Amino acid sequence: MTKPHDKLRGAAAAKKTLLAGLRFTSLRLRLVVVFALVALTAAVSASGIAYWLNREAVLTRTQDSALSDFKQEMQNRAAALPEAPTQGELQHAANLMAGSSQHFSVLLLAKDENGRQVVGNSDLDAFTVTDVPKSLQDAVTKKQPINGGNKHAYHLYWQRITQDDTPYLVGGATVDDGPTGYMLKSLEPEAKDLSSLAWSLGIATALALVGSALLAQAAATTVLKPVHRLGVAARRLGEGKLDTRLRVSGTDELAELSRTFNKTAENLEKKVADMSSRDESSRRFVADMSHELRTPLTAITAVTEILEEELDAETGSVDPMIEPAVRLVVSETRRLNDLVENLMEVTRFDAGSARLVLDDVDLADQITACIDARAWLDAVELDAERGITARLDPRRLDVILANLIGNALKHGGSPVRVSVRVAGDDIVIAVRDHGPGIPEDVLPHVFDRFFKASASRPRSEGSGLGLSIAVENARIHGGRIGAANSPEGGAVFTLRLPRDAGPLASATEEDAKEAREGGAAK
Repeated sequence: MTKPHDKLRGAAAAKKTLLAGLRFTSLRLRLVVVFALVALTAAVSASGIAYWLNREAVLTRTQDSALSDFKQEMQNRAAALPEAPTQGELQHAANLMAGSSQHFSVLLLAKDENGRQVVGNSDLDAFTVTDVPKSLQDAVTKKQPINGGNKHAYHLYWQRITQDDTPYLVGGATVDDGPTGYMLKSLEPEAKDLSSLAWSLGIATALALVGSALLAQAAATTVLKPVHRLGVAARRLGEGKLDTRLRVSGTDELAELSRTFNKTAENLEKKVADMSSRDESSRRFVADMSHELRTPLTAITAVTEILEEELDAETGSVDPMIEPAVRLVVSETRRLNDLVENLMEVTRFDAGSARLVLDDVDLADQITACIDARAWLDAVELDAERGITARLDPRRLDVILANLIGNALKHGGSPVRVSVRVAGDDIVIAVRDHGPGIPEDVLPHVFDRFFKASASRPRSEGSGLGLSIAVENARIHGGRIGAANSPEGGAVFTLRLPRDAGPLASATEEDAKEAREGGAAK
């Protein structure tokens, strides 16, 4: 059966993997986009410049040829007309002028001998004076003063216009004491050529963009593959696989980064090995010291028990003058014995050798037995239904309960209330006292080893290891302990344990086996 917190962990891991993939894709995408933007900017700039240069060259060449022919025709044909030509003469001259190689339409304007305006049109009124921009008409018919820098009263002017989406070149000139002529040339062939050029440049730009995207993809793969390998190696290193190394090839920055990573990993492995060796030596020293202390402590304990019996005997064989000293020896011997036992237990936790011995436990019976064994029945209230069972280690559960209840009685105040409830696949045991509560500055440290709330009581009863041992016993069950202050007053310690610690115990055994095999291999 899958537990809810397992599902949450799985979902969190999947989300983490997805986000990592998105980040990787995002970096690749940014590289591709940057390459594409650079290529697009370069291609568009080059295409724009090429189009503009070709456009100006084509239009300039066409208009220069057309205007040159028109000017020549005006000098040859229009200038030869009489001062007051007839409409027929204008028409004939316009037709002759339109027959040039540039194929433009011609419009001639003059006044006959009666002062009336006559018009000669090469395209049968298809090109009229209304087609000529007013500004161009004004410029063509404006007489310029003749001086050293200007030898002609009239000049040739031109303008590009668009009619019905078709571009045209309009030019005009006036013959001295003669007619005014206009020409209209279609630029549609040139516009089609320029449109074809624009399409060609657009296709070239698109191909450049596709090529840059492919090049960016290849470059991104080349750059990101070592980065991906570095990320994988860093994750393996973070998982504790300190022998992880990267293959180094080349002399570029990524190769230098790989060398730096390998050197860092090597130094880290050496430091961790050194720290592990020292930690192992410290644990072995504490374990050996505790073991060695047990032999003389056993003898001392036997003697103190005899002395305690003598103190409690009615005969009063102990000198009253030394009775306080004897009681102090008995008390400190008992305290030293508890300290040695606690140190040995802590050493087993640190070495990872603590194991669960599981059994089906009725929680109400287990808590009652713990309270009864320590003569706390009068000071503890139990709120637990019969029949709530869990598969746990009875001895370690007894240690946890004894520490929590004993701590509440010692530092809190009776009555201490112990309640049990079921929360999904977990059981929750709350131990609440009626004391002043835990100071806020002490709360974060209550489970620290050798921590005592009052520095003025360094020799108070207890080793300062009880709550930390309780936390470790809860942890190897897959549970946890929390401390808080109750709104109604007093402190509350909450123990949460899984109802079945079997899967965790199996996993712990497998980890221990792997650790032993790994140690043997080394």
